[in-house]
Amino acid sequence: MSAVNVTDTREADDVVTSATDAAVNTISNAVSSAAQSYHHGDLRTALLNAAAKRLSEHGVDSLSLRKLAEDAGVSRTAPYHHFKDKSALLSAIAAKGFSDWHSTAKRIFEQEDKTPSARFREFVCEYVGYAAANPEMYELMFGRTIWQNNAATGDLKDVAFPCFQFQVTMTKFWQNKGLLPDNQDALRLAQVTWGTLHGIARLLIDGIYADSSHIQEMCDCAADLFMQASNKV
Repeated sequence: MSAVNVTDTREADDVVTSATDAAVNTISNAVSSAAQSYHHGDLRTALLNAAAKRLSEHGVDSLSLRKLAEDAGVSRTAPYHHFKDKSALLSAIAAKGFSDWHSTAKRIFEQEDKTPSARFREFVCEYVGYAAANPEMYELMFGRTIWQNNAATGDLKDVAFPCFQFQVTMTKFWQNKGLLPDNQDALRLAQVTWGTLHGIARLLIDGIYADSSHIQEMCDCAADLFMQASNKV
């Protein structure tokens, strides 16, 4: 039997050790990078999606950072990296609702292939329809939970206020097109228009006297009343 070269054996061990260490470091760095990406990027989106789902299914009272962590499958402390408390979480959810609605309103308004009156009628129906289809989100967006308690964050205001300002912009456009009374201040007319749609939405959500089968007729009636008002000026 030939003698084993101790030096060669040690060199081989060193090569294996170095290769193993390099592989471990590569895997560790990849895992660390993925974890960092999840916790600092994707996690916030995942939490908001989970929160919106819980809100829709169980209502605002069911929301808490602890339950949200369970829904998202993360540690109980993870949500606190993105929302300092429940109030901040609620504002973030509401901001998502305003952002989604603003996108819908812009899509309707920018349809150049439709007449201004068709766009106005579609806007009325889409607004009430959004509220009826998303009652818990709508309540959070416009209800007392956030606004009456002065709990709105700066991020929420940055989304919500431009959303209403866009309605003023649309109102001016419809006034210029002769659809809405042009002898009224655009801001006040936008407030009254929104207030009317909000009232219809609340009646539907609360089930006072209307249900989803009445949405189209009520929206058509509201659109006709506003447009006819302009013809009588």
